[in-house]
Amino acid sequence: MKKRTLKFMVSALVLTMIGGAMVGCGNSSNQAQNNQSQTSDKTDVSGSITISGSSALLPLMEQTVEKFNDKNPNVEVSAQAGGSGTGLTQVLDGTVNIGNSDIFAEEKLDADKAKELVDHKVVAQGFGVAVSKSLGIDNLTSAQIQDIFSGKVTNWKQVGGPDKEILLIHRTAGSGTRATFEKTILGGNKELEKDSLGVTQDSNGAVLSAMKQNDGAISYLGLAYMQTKEAQDALKLVKIDGVSSDKANITDGSYKFWSWGHMYTKGEATGATKSFIDFVTSSDNSDSINNLGFISGSEMKVK
Repeated sequence: MKKRTLKFMVSALVLTMIGGAMVGCGNSSNQAQNNQSQTSDKTDVSGSITISGSSALLPLMEQTVEKFNDKNPNVEVSAQAGGSGTGLTQVLDGTVNIGNSDIFAEEKLDADKAKELVDHKVVAQGFGVAVSKSLGIDNLTSAQIQDIFSGKVTNWKQVGGPDKEILLIHRTAGSGTRATFEKTILGGNKELEKDSLGVTQDSNGAVLSAMKQNDGAISYLGLAYMQTKEAQDALKLVKIDGVSSDKANITDGSYKFWSWGHMYTKGEATGATKSFIDFVTSSDNSDSINNLGFISGSEMKVK
């Protein structure tokens, strides 16, 4: 009886050891799979990318860089503004890898130079004409906006507002936002915007700051800069010809103050640069596009 009991004990011990070894192997296998899964979220893309140009696109670049780096930790990305004209010039001369622009290169560069660049049309972007909420102005016609920026109308009471002098805030000549404003709102007549009247700012962000400091000001800026509570508390985007800057009105073309957001490269994009441009329009970045008020190309009903 004692021998039989001893045999059972030995057998049980052996089974326990085998079972423990199998569990250990299973845990090691699961751990390896988890480590492999975590590693698969990262890529082996490496290098550096420099971006300049459109300040309207800068908020999207900033958010995209953060997400891109989570998946591509070996890529260093530097993005700054400077205006669409600067972006196109710098990517053409090789100073940066990507030149962001609110306008087509052909509108700023001569034809031969524009042909050296490859256009990556990443998003549609809306712009708005902004005024202080305190003015009580809800709508302006294109004709009224033209009269304001040309200096024909100098007081808000002339367009249904209070008795307050109008302060014009312009963008610099190289700005794609300005070029879009002149093309869509001023009917292509650049002479209607008088730089000698008012002040000039070199970025969308600077326009926003200047407007918050003067409740008689009027200017234009990318819709991405109007997404914060601080901007919405101080400023109002007026309807243009009775049409608001809502996404639905941009996608069907009834709201005319919008443009494509371009990322230009000199020649075809390769390596880390291509990976970044592809990431901008990927599903991994869709939240940034939507939250900032940009619109993916597939949603646009007009081209």
